[in-house]
Amino acid sequence: MSEQIKYIVEQLNKEPFKKNFNLITFDSLEPMQLLQVLNDVLAEIDPKQSIDIREEMPDQTAKRMFGLLGMMKYKLPGNNTDTSSFRQGLVTGSKPVIHPILYWLLQRTNELKKRAYLARFLMKLEVPGEFLQDDVVADTYHQYGELVEGFKTLHKECEHLRSSGFSTAEIRRDISAMEEEKDQLVKRVERLKKRVETVSNNQRMLELARQLRVEKERELSLAQQKQEQKKQLFLAEQRLQRSQLQLKDLRQAAADAKPESLMKRLEEEIKFNTYMGTDKLPKELESKTSAVQYLQKVVLEPAMGHAEIGELEDKIREINITINQLIEKRMMRNDPMDDKLSLFRQQASIIARKKEAKAEELQEAREEMASMDKVLTEKSSRVRDLDSNEVVQGDEVGTRICI
Repeated sequence: MSEQIKYIVEQLNKEPFKKNFNLITFDSLEPMQLLQVLNDVLAEIDPKQSIDIREEMPDQTAKRMFGLLGMMKYKLPGNNTDTSSFRQGLVTGSKPVIHPILYWLLQRTNELKKRAYLARFLMKLEVPGEFLQDDVVADTYHQYGELVEGFKTLHKECEHLRSSGFSTAEIRRDISAMEEEKDQLVKRVERLKKRVETVSNNQRMLELARQLRVEKERELSLAQQKQEQKKQLFLAEQRLQRSQLQLKDLRQAAADAKPESLMKRLEEEIKFNTYMGTDKLPKELESKTSAVQYLQKVVLEPAMGHAEIGELEDKIREINITINQLIEKRMMRNDPMDDKLSLFRQQASIIARKKEAKAEELQEAREEMASMDKVLTEKSSRVRDLDSNEVVQGDEVGTRICI
C-alpha cells in the first residue's frame, strides 16, 4: 500500500497536476479534498468532468464518477455487497476506495484519454422502439448510425496514418512540389489575363462568366432542394396511404354495424390483444431485458486473459459434471410422479409453442392484408386516373358530331 501511495504522490506532483504533495500531506487529506483530487485526475482524462465537487450533490458526484469508471472498464467489486460498499466509499471519499482508483488511473492516463474521447462519439443514444415507428425519427436514427460507423472508419484511417511514420523529408518534398505547381498555375493565369486583355469587350465577357458560375452553383443548390422535396413528398405519401387504409377499415367497420358482428369482432380483438399484452410481449420484453443486462455486465467487465478464461472453462466443466450426476441420480430414482409431471410440462410447452405460432401467423396475416389493401388502393387510384383521362374534350365532341 505504501508503494501505491508513493507512486500516486509522484504522479500528482508531475505535469499537468503539480499538486506538491508528500506522503504525509497526501495521507492527511480530508475526504472532500481527496474526492476533488480524484475529480481533477478524471478531468485530465475527460475535460467534461472539470467541476468543483462542492457545487454538486454527493449522490450526483458518485453517479457521475461511477458511470465514467464503468465506461473506462475499471474492475468493480464482484458481488452486490462489495459494489454497494464501493458506491458508499465513493460518496464518502474513503481512502481504501479512492487510492486504488487513483493508482489505476495514473498508470494508464494516455490510454484512458483516448477511450474517453472515443466514448463521446461511439456511445450510441438509446431510442425507444415506439419512437422509431415514426419515419422521420427512424430515418434520422439511421443517419446517426451511419455517421457513427463513418467516424469509426475515419478514426482507424487516422490512427493508421499516424502510425505509418511519414518522414519530414517526404513532407518537405511534397510541399516544394506543390509550391512549384502553384507557381506554374500563377504564370498560366497571368498569360491568360494578357490574352484576355487584347480581346475587345473583355470586361463584359468576364462578367458573363461570373454570372454563369453563380447560376451553375444555384442550379446545384436547386437540384439538392428538389431531391429533398421528393424525399419529403415520398414520406408524406406513405403517411397518406396509411391514413387511407385506416379510414377504409373504419368505413368497413361502420358498414357492418350489426351488434352481433361488432361484438364478435371486438371479442376477438380483445382476446388477441390480451394474449399479446399479458403473455407474448412481456416474455419477449423480459428476454430482451435480460439480454441487455447480460451485455451491459459483459461491457463493464475488464478484458480477460488466457488464465481467467481457463479458470472459467474449468468451472464450466465442473458444473456440467455435477449436472450429469444429478440427471443420473434422477433417472435411477425413476419416480412415476416425476414422469407424469414431465409429461404435463412437455404438453404445456407444446401448447404454448403452438399458441405463439398461431399468434405470429395471425400477425403476419394482418400485415399481409394491410399490404394487399395498400396495393388495392393504389390500383383503384390508377383506375380513377385512367377514367378521368378518357373524358372526351369539347373539340373532340364537335369533331365526332361532324363525322
